[in-house]
Amino acid sequence: MTEAADRLFVGGEVYTLADPDETNDGHSDDDSAPDAEAIAVRDGEIVGIGKTNDIEFLAGVETEVIDCDGEVVLPGFVDAHTHVETLGRYEVHADLADAGSAGECVDRLEAQADAEPDREWILGFGYDESDWDDAHHLTRTDLDRVSDDRPVVAVRVDMHTASLNSVALERLREDLPEEDVETAGGEPTGVVVERATDAVWDVVEPDLEETRELLDAAIEYATARGVTGVHDMVRDSHAPRVYRDLAADGDLPIRVRLNYWSDHLESVLETGLVTNAGSEFVRVGAIKTFTDGSIGARTAKVSEPYADAADRDGTEDGDESRDADTETAAADRGQWVVEPEELRSLVDRVDDAGLQLSIHAIGDEAIEEAVHALESTADPEGARHRIEHAELATDDQIERMAAAGLVASMQPNFHRWADEGGLYDRRLGAERRTRSNRLRDVLETGVPLAFGSDCMPLDPLLGVHHAVTAPVEGQRLTVTEALRSYTAGGAYAGFDEDRLGTLAVGKRADLVVLEESPWERSNRIDEIDVAMTVVNGDVVFDSCDG
Repeated sequence: MTEAADRLFVGGEVYTLADPDETNDGHSDDDSAPDAEAIAVRDGEIVGIGKTNDIEFLAGVETEVIDCDGEVVLPGFVDAHTHVETLGRYEVHADLADAGSAGECVDRLEAQADAEPDREWILGFGYDESDWDDAHHLTRTDLDRVSDDRPVVAVRVDMHTASLNSVALERLREDLPEEDVETAGGEPTGVVVERATDAVWDVVEPDLEETRELLDAAIEYATARGVTGVHDMVRDSHAPRVYRDLAADGDLPIRVRLNYWSDHLESVLETGLVTNAGSEFVRVGAIKTFTDGSIGARTAKVSEPYADAADRDGTEDGDESRDADTETAAADRGQWVVEPEELRSLVDRVDDAGLQLSIHAIGDEAIEEAVHALESTADPEGARHRIEHAELATDDQIERMAAAGLVASMQPNFHRWADEGGLYDRRLGAERRTRSNRLRDVLETGVPLAFGSDCMPLDPLLGVHHAVTAPVEGQRLTVTEALRSYTAGGAYAGFDEDRLGTLAVGKRADLVVLEESPWERSNRIDEIDVAMTVVNGDVVFDSCDG
C-alpha cells in the first residue's frame, strides 16, 4: 500500500524548470506550457508530480490538500548572492532604497531618529542617487540636517560608499583611511568609500540579540518574495550562530549557504569547516574575496577611464559643491580592494584546502585578474569557483570562464542602471554600457549562470523582469532561462542540484506559487505577486494570511 502524502498542491500550473536536454520531454527552452498540475509531498520530499487526478490518490485522512486554483507553481528561488543582515537593516532602520532625492533621505532619517530617540547611531540603508534630479552622493551637509549631536550614517545601495554627518566623521576620524575619504577644498565631504566603510560597519555592528532581530525581519521579507534559499555573504557577524540556533530549534524557514569573507579564512581552517559541510538548512559555502569596488562608486577596476571621471561625485560639471581639487579614493580607472598578487596567493591557499572560492570582480581589469587566478586551480570543474558580478567581462574572459568551469554569479537587477542615460551610461559611456552584464552571452558560451540580488533589492521577480527586458540582445534572456538562473542556477552554484533547483520526485519540496504567469506577463514580471512560498513542504508564506 502506498504511504499517504503529508501535503498535496493541486490544481496549479506546475513548471518543473528541468533542462529539456536532460529530460527529453519534448519541451523547447521557451515553452510556456506547464509540465503538470499537482505535487505530492511527504517528509519534505516531493513524492509525486502529475495531473491532479493522478496525484490525489496519495491523499490520506490527515493529508492537507492545498488548491492552487490555476496559479503558477515553480521551484523556489535561490538568491545566490545576497546580504541578509543588510536586508534586515533596511527593515529595522531607515529604508532609503526608493527615496527620490537627498531631501527625502533626510526626511526618512529624521523620522527614524524621532522614532528611536535612545538609539545612539541613526542609520539608513540603500540610497541610490543615480536617478535624482540633483544626482550627488549624500554629504555631511545633508546629514547634519538630521542631527548635530548624534552620529548619522547613510549607506549607498552598492555598500561600497557611505555618507556620514559631522558627528560620525569626528567619531571615526582616526579609523578612516585618508585615501578613501573624499574631500573638497581640503575638508571631508562626508562621503567615504571602500576600506573607510569598514570602519563604519565595525562601529554599527549589531550584537547577538539585534542580529536575531535583523535576520528575522529579513527572512520574513525574503520568503514573501518566493525565496527559499540564500547564499549569504557573511563577515564579522553573529549571523552564522543565529542561523544554526534557529535551525536546531526548527525555526529557520529558509535554506542558508554561508559564504565567509576571506578575513575569516584562518578560523574556517582552524575549525575544520569545508565547503558543503553542515545540515539540511545551514551549510558552509565559499570563501568570499574581492578584486575591485563598484561602478557606482567609480572603484570598479576598468581598463579605460570612467566617462565621468572628472565629475567624481555624480553631479553635473560645474556643480559648486565640489572644488576642482577634490581628492578621491578612486583613480580614473578604479582601484584594487585586493591586490592581484594577494588574490593569487589567497586562491592557491583556499583551493589547496578544498574550499570553494567566490571572487567579487566587476571591471574588466578586475575580471581578468580573477579569471587568471582561478584558471590555475587544480580541479576547476569540481571546485565550482565563482566570479561574482562579472559585469564588464570581455568575450575572451567569458570563454575562459567556460573552459575553466567557473560559475558566473550575476545580478540581473543591475540592468536597472543600464538604460540609455542611466548610471552606466554616465559612468561608462554608451558603448561599455551595452557590454555590461551580458547574461545571454555568458549563458550561450557555456558558463553556468546563477542569479542573485546583492540585496539591490532582494526580489527575484524584479531580477527576472530585468533579465527578460534588458536593453541589448547580448544581455537578454528568455523567461524560462531567467527563471532557471534564479532556481537551478543557484542550486548548481551551491552544489545542490541533486536536491534543489527543479521540481522532481526525490527532490526537496521548495516551491513558489505565483498569482500570474511570467510567460504571459513577460513585459511586467516585476508586477507579479507571490501567492505562497513553501520550504521543505511547509508553507512559510501565504499571501492570504495578510
